[in-house]
Amino acid sequence: MSTPRSLGFRMPAEWEPQSATWLSWPSNTALWPGHYGLIPAKFAEFAAAISKFQPVKINAAGKLRAEAERELKAAKADLSVIELTDIATDDVWCRDHGPIFVKNDQTKELALTDWEFHGWGGKFEASLDNQVPGKVAARLGVKKFSYPFELEGGGIEVSGDGLLLTTEAVQNNPNRAEGRDDAAFHAAIRDGLAIDELLWIGEGLANDDTDGHIDNLARFIAPRTILAVSEADKASPNCAPMQENLKRLREMRPRGQRLDIIELPLPKSIRLAGRDLPPSHANFLIVNGGVLVPLYGQDSDKIAMGIIGDCFPGRKIVGIDCRLLLIEGGALHCLSQQQPAG
Repeated sequence: MSTPRSLGFRMPAEWEPQSATWLSWPSNTALWPGHYGLIPAKFAEFAAAISKFQPVKINAAGKLRAEAERELKAAKADLSVIELTDIATDDVWCRDHGPIFVKNDQTKELALTDWEFHGWGGKFEASLDNQVPGKVAARLGVKKFSYPFELEGGGIEVSGDGLLLTTEAVQNNPNRAEGRDDAAFHAAIRDGLAIDELLWIGEGLANDDTDGHIDNLARFIAPRTILAVSEADKASPNCAPMQENLKRLREMRPRGQRLDIIELPLPKSIRLAGRDLPPSHANFLIVNGGVLVPLYGQDSDKIAMGIIGDCFPGRKIVGIDCRLLLIEGGALHCLSQQQPAG
C-alpha cells in the first residue's frame, strides 16, 4: 500500500507557511454549563484575530451559520477571508477531530490523514467529529489516507523534519491503547506523517480531559528547540510531573543532538464550573506572521507573552483571554487546525 511517506508527503511544522486555519463553531450548550451565552462571541473574537493574518475555514452546519455570521461581523473579523463550511460537529476541538494535513514539497500537493477520534478515549460523544476529516477531504478534493488508530492533533508535536513529540499519558492510555498493535500504531505514525523518531515524555496536567495532550506541555518552536512548561510550586500537583518532563526533554538526543529547552511558566489552576481546570500558555497558535497566545488574567500572562515573543522574532504576538474557553478544558491551539500552504 502506498503511504504518504512513500509518496513524498510529510507533516509540516506549524511555523511553516499556511493557507488557512480550520475551526469548528460551538454547537452543544451542555458542554459549557452556565456560560454558553458568552461562548459564540469569544469564539468569534478568536476567529477574527486569525483573520487578520490568514484565511479561516469554519465548520458551521445548518442553523449555526447565521449566528456565526452575526458574531463574526460584531467581532470585526475580516469576512473576506472567512469561509463557513456546512460540516456538522459534536464539539469545538478541531485540533483533535480535524484532519492532520500533509504536503509534498516537490509537487506542492496537499493531502490529509484521517485517524480515529472517539472523544479522548470515549469520554464524550464524537460520532460527528469522527467524520470531519473525510468531509474536509471531499470538500477540498485532496487525497485522504485513513488509519484505524486513535490519534489526536493536540497529542502530537512535530519538528517538520522527522521528529515527533508526544506523551505516554495519552498514547499509552488503556482508553486508546487497549488491544492495539503498538508496533503497527507507531509504524502508521512514521509512514503517515513522515516521522523518523518518536520522542516521549510522561504525564500531562492535572484534570486535563485529554489525559495529557502535548500542546499544553511542550511545543517545537524550531527544529531542535522546544518551549516547555515548568512548575516551581511544590504544592502544585503539576510540579513533580512537569519537572520530570523537563528532565526527560533535556536528556533526549534525537539524531545524537541535544535539544534546546526553554521554560514557560505554568499559570495557577482556575476553578470554573465546579472544577479546577488546567490553563497553559503553551496552548498558543502559530499563524502566518503572528502567534496568538492564551492569557488567563494572571501574573504569568506578561511573562509568557515576553518569552513567546522572544521565541518568534518578526511575528506579531497577540494575547487572547481564554478563561471562558477553559471551561471546556482547552484554549487556542486545541480549537484550531492549520492547513499548510501548497
